[in-house]
Amino acid sequence: MSTDSVPGTEEHLAATWPGAPPALMLRGLVKRFDRTVAVAGLDLDVPTGSFFGLVGPNGAGKTTTLSMATGLMRPDAGTAFVVGLDVWRDPVAAKRLLGVLPDGMALFDRLTGAQLLEYIGRLHQLDQELARQRAAELLDVLALADAADTLVVDYSAGMTKKIGLACALIHGPRILILDEPFESVDPVSATTIRSILRSFASGGGTVVVSSHVMALVEQLCDHVAIIAGGRVLASGTLVDVRGMGSLEERFVGLVGGHRDLGEGLAWLRPSPG
Repeated sequence: MSTDSVPGTEEHLAATWPGAPPALMLRGLVKRFDRTVAVAGLDLDVPTGSFFGLVGPNGAGKTTTLSMATGLMRPDAGTAFVVGLDVWRDPVAAKRLLGVLPDGMALFDRLTGAQLLEYIGRLHQLDQELARQRAAELLDVLALADAADTLVVDYSAGMTKKIGLACALIHGPRILILDEPFESVDPVSATTIRSILRSFASGGGTVVVSSHVMALVEQLCDHVAIIAGGRVLASGTLVDVRGMGSLEERFVGLVGGHRDLGEGLAWLRPSPG
């Protein structure tokens, strides 16, 4: 894969971004699976310090885009930059800045919650005492302290999502990239997670959240991108993207696909009397 002709490579960064580069900059990303084009030349900038929502219908290419942006999947063309660092040319330095929660992430689930977090911290080169301290703090804040000595394989779906978030946070990243972080999470835990993410962003961190829940994105995010067919249809501040209506209305208007039932499924309607 060559990025020599892609605007936004290292040779062009200084000219394109005379100040600090975006937290995440994607240029010309392409990914094919056999004959299916999942991502089709996608460009996207995520401003530093933003709370950024990525929304799109099923099959839009959200997860594939985030996987390429974080170095989990190699693109067929294009590249991704994390604070100006090419994810594929300098992967170790770029990934140090990232905290990633993929959708359906596989964990070392034969470890206890405490062991898993300490292990992840050590992988990020934290010394043992600091890794242990941060693990205890995260378990406490995420209401997992009572399950610290329970094997992760025995966690519920919501608990697994929370321990995955703790793994993404333990090394103190500058950018969090979270794919459906609230899926399977109960309302109380969701409130805690939102508080953690808001605190992270208000402290200068950048959060990128992929979600199907438009109301959640409107509540949390200050920037948003709508993607479909592996392309960005709209991107910018939440106010600019949604315009005078709601984000859901803007989303449906751009993506299409809404069907008027007309007389269809008439057999589902109760007969009068």
